[in-house]
Amino acid sequence: MCLIALAWQAHPDFPLVVAANRDEWRDRPAAPAHWWDDHPAILAGRDLQAGGTWMGVTRGRRFAAVTNFRDPSDRRSTALSRGTLVTEFLRGEDPPAAYLARLAARASLYNGFNLLVGDAGSLFYFGSREGEVRAVEPGVHALSNHLLDEPWPKVQRARAGMREALGDDGALFALLSDTTPAADEALPETGVGLARERQLSPILITGADYGTRTSTVLRVGTGAARLEERTRDATGTVTSAAAFDFALSP
Repeated sequence: MCLIALAWQAHPDFPLVVAANRDEWRDRPAAPAHWWDDHPAILAGRDLQAGGTWMGVTRGRRFAAVTNFRDPSDRRSTALSRGTLVTEFLRGEDPPAAYLARLAARASLYNGFNLLVGDAGSLFYFGSREGEVRAVEPGVHALSNHLLDEPWPKVQRARAGMREALGDDGALFALLSDTTPAADEALPETGVGLARERQLSPILITGADYGTRTSTVLRVGTGAARLEERTRDATGTVTSAAAFDFALSP
């Protein structure tokens, strides 16, 4: 997943609101969001190549999401799948801060990543490049393929859009559909070249080989939650959608 906008304890009815685009190679097999047969409390899509997921939630109010840290010079084919970190947290019982503290000791087994994990009362962030476990402060944040709230153009647009659309799912999906590219002078330099930086700069990425595969909006209230996922093709067109309304465990 390559862009996550979130509001933490910023809405009177929904302690957590998430709007996220999953960007991935189009030939990597994946299943859309569903309740997992082998872990029935988990609602998430599934990476059918490595078995993990990019974002998920449980009836027990656990939430996790991961993004890659973009650095092509430091990619190892032998590294463990980062999507398994999301699954590991959702399946477990460790408090978010404790889980990340233990993860820090083995973060080097994975290519660069950013991980958000939370429960009913807390939300924490860990970036493997930063190496620091930190609480996410109440408010609106965004995460792409660098550190949390790194001022990339798409991150800044996502934060501003979340503030304006908070509580309006239609407006959040409109935000996730924004194909506006960043100006060249505002592009980050992450080692992928100018043409690729341009392609990756919009909130919604299109392209035949790589791009936004799904857009997801999650609202977690005090007793119930709703997750809606929209699948997209190479042009960004929505090809299917599914919504899940479910009660949360006390």
